[in-house]
Amino acid sequence: MTAGQLMTETCYCGSNTDYESCCGPLHRGETSARTAEQLMRSRYSGFVCENEAYLLATWHPSTRPSRVRFDSRQRWLGLRIKSTEQGLQGDQEGKVEFVARYKVDGRGHRLHEVSRFEVVDGQWFYLDGEHL
Repeated sequence: MTAGQLMTETCYCGSNTDYESCCGPLHRGETSARTAEQLMRSRYSGFVCENEAYLLATWHPSTRPSRVRFDSRQRWLGLRIKSTEQGLQGDQEGKVEFVARYKVDGRGHRLHEVSRFEVVDGQWFYLDGEHL
């Protein structure tokens, strides 16, 4: 997938806007997520685009791995936000429940998780998640 293709495609996060207007500015570091849900959506797009630098930069320092491993056989299919708890501007923490669908070798899977987010120095970070 080329950068030009990303610019004209509908954003992977399910926002129904184009990537360039949605997750692109976050991935390029031009802006930061304003809410936990916006960070969740941009991180999903980061996994779709295999943007390891962005994923690591938005991972909470206390739980951040040394690298992100991607599976070349995995194809992301869509994201659905089920609920959010707190996580707005002015909050210091938030939770986002989501379902991400994907395929590996043609077989469908679902990742159902409640992710926790925390603000550090004015910026949202992914802390951890509980698989449901």
